[in-house]
Amino acid sequence: MKNKTLLKNSKLSDLLRSREASLLLVLILLCAVIQWRSGGKFLSGTVVSQLMQNYAYIMVLAFGMLLVLLIGGIDISIGATVALSGMSTCLLMRDGIITNPALAYGFSILVGAVCGLVIGVIISKGNVIPIIATLGMQYIYRGLTYFVSGTLWVSADKMLPGYKAFAQGSFLGINNLFWIVLVVFAGILLFLKWTGFGRQIYAVGSNADAARISGINIDRVKIIVYTINGSIAGLAGAMYTSLYASAQGNMATGTEMDVIAACVIGGVSLNGGLGNGVGVFLGAITIAVISKSLSLVGIDAFWQRALKGAVILLAVLINVLVQRNASRKALEGREI
Repeated sequence: MKNKTLLKNSKLSDLLRSREASLLLVLILLCAVIQWRSGGKFLSGTVVSQLMQNYAYIMVLAFGMLLVLLIGGIDISIGATVALSGMSTCLLMRDGIITNPALAYGFSILVGAVCGLVIGVIISKGNVIPIIATLGMQYIYRGLTYFVSGTLWVSADKMLPGYKAFAQGSFLGINNLFWIVLVVFAGILLFLKWTGFGRQIYAVGSNADAARISGINIDRVKIIVYTINGSIAGLAGAMYTSLYASAQGNMATGTEMDVIAACVIGGVSLNGGLGNGVGVFLGAITIAVISKSLSLVGIDAFWQRALKGAVILLAVLINVLVQRNASRKALEGREI
């Protein structure tokens, strides 16, 4: 009986010391401070609902970026992929080719998947550094967005009513777009924890050479991960355009910075092999809370960007210190 009690206390202690528990505590304190500074406006039903709706596409993108970072990669082209997939879908709706909202979402996902596949092949088969490959493709995808649209934009009256209504609708009091976040979140958790491919992703990010020796096809893993990430970006493209009921060539510009920040705040290592969906979910909510709240408490646009940058730098610093501490303890625990 005593041993069981000690085991439970040990598990509780580990939980309280975990990165996710610490981040949750910080998030709660942050919300409390913002609630106080905003005069009780922040945690109102309307503001919380707007937060879940307006930042749902950022949260979804963060789960795709998680997979990419876990294999030691990065993708700074996701904003351009969002724009290309969203614009392509809206153009087909405008021209009467897509006549069903579900088909519109499916087509946007398909466009995103192709974009991700191309990047995965360039990185794996061309041995191009991820940041260089995705930087180049960012310009290409953004250019394609302007090319296919003829530098024009698609207005709300050219979109399907059901497409726009979906983003504004809700189920059980929760906005439909946030339901997509929850479904993707659950899917990522199951995928990483309960599938062999999920374990391969961690193996590649932790030690690519060891993973190759153990028989893992590194190129295959990279291509699939970037294709999944592109698919999620395509989904976000449909979410974005249905939410704002317009499609423009410059939409989602800079989105990749918020997405990477959400992952870093959530404890994902930029070196690969470390991170999970729970941390990223909390990190994405933290970014959403900061973005939504700064204007409420009267902070101007310049300082909003500066504070965001400070949060990102602090999160990276904490990640580095945590990883150094973990590595030191691992070395101390080895027998010589």
